[in-house]
Amino acid sequence: MGKMFADRLIVSIDVGTTKICVLVGQQIDHDHVEIIGIGKSPSDGLKKGVVVDIARTVHSIKKAVKEAEITSGCTIESAYIGISGGHIQSMNSHGMVPIKGGSVRPIDITNALDAAKAISIPEGHYLLHVLPQYFIIDGSERVHDPLGMHGLRLEVQAHLITGAIASAQNLIKCCEMAGITVLDIILEQLASASAVLSEDERELGVGVLDIGGGTSDFALYQHGTIRHTMVLPVAGNHFTNDIAVGLRTTLKDAERVKLEHGCAYTPLLEAATIEVELVQGTGNQRVSSKDLLCIIEPRAVELLTLIHEDITAKALLPMMRSGLVLTGGGALLKGIPELACALFSLPVRVGFPRPEYGIIDTLNNPIYATGYGLLLQGIKKRTNHIDAWSGPTVKRVLMRMKSWIADFF
Repeated sequence: MGKMFADRLIVSIDVGTTKICVLVGQQIDHDHVEIIGIGKSPSDGLKKGVVVDIARTVHSIKKAVKEAEITSGCTIESAYIGISGGHIQSMNSHGMVPIKGGSVRPIDITNALDAAKAISIPEGHYLLHVLPQYFIIDGSERVHDPLGMHGLRLEVQAHLITGAIASAQNLIKCCEMAGITVLDIILEQLASASAVLSEDERELGVGVLDIGGGTSDFALYQHGTIRHTMVLPVAGNHFTNDIAVGLRTTLKDAERVKLEHGCAYTPLLEAATIEVELVQGTGNQRVSSKDLLCIIEPRAVELLTLIHEDITAKALLPMMRSGLVLTGGGALLKGIPELACALFSLPVRVGFPRPEYGIIDTLNNPIYATGYGLLLQGIKKRTNHIDAWSGPTVKRVLMRMKSWIADFF
């Protein structure tokens, strides 16, 4: 692999509760990446998005990385990885600083964000992302890029996301034991949103819900910036567990039945008889598709209602003018989009990653949204660190801001 190619190589690892997905890309420019390799492995070392068995997780990562190396013909040494889990918390914060030079410089923006970061963080947590929502100069109109504008006082409204230090450490340890250097950790719903949302949706207002195996990750955007995030420990595995208990079948057969016959919305139910394996291994039993619906639909209603109640309590529902985008493996469950449409009274669509270059057809599935989005976020971070605001002071500031991972270790 030549130096030019090596410089453009970018890798993401989606360490999920049900699968590990490794994507290998070749950076084309500041916004685009060509997918040249993919590796996937079942994951059984995580629970609700958090590592609970390091040895198993390392084995799964190694397996997925090996497959990605074979398909891409590259050696993988470093990657951007996603983080999720019930430990993720978020809040909005305000910061204000004087504009010392008469016009806004990069250092003023950094100081304003530092002021917004000066809040009490739960013990054992650390700042994962500081995302500016908008800036205000001298109490006037909101602006998204204040650089170079004149004024006396700069204010910022920022969205702060924190994660448990221990969870991040365990993720990093697993990757390092698998021979991978972690370049940065990125919140998974930010990655998913990068992969499946259009610029118009972000501008007008949209919610994105990534229904994974262990967690469901929600993010709300408006005016091009993030407004709200939340992580729910209710997801695809809960549907599988409910089916296994309700039908007294094995987890493996419950997963098969969910994928082949599952439905989450009564009006779409098709009457059928389903054969399932008994958990004791003593044979099979026949159940109706209605019995299956009676297990799946209440769990789907619970998941969507939790999100609806949260955004309604925070008066955020009017912001979702473009509706709701569902992604992740759970978005493929029959009836979930229609149920969400009925509960939210909003347009709902399933979000697929939209790669423009490389092995496009392979990625045409919501399960790859996080992995592809991690690549896009990685390019953004890489570009910002190389091209943004030159000058020794600013470079030092950017290095300090780079990532809490670098700060902590």
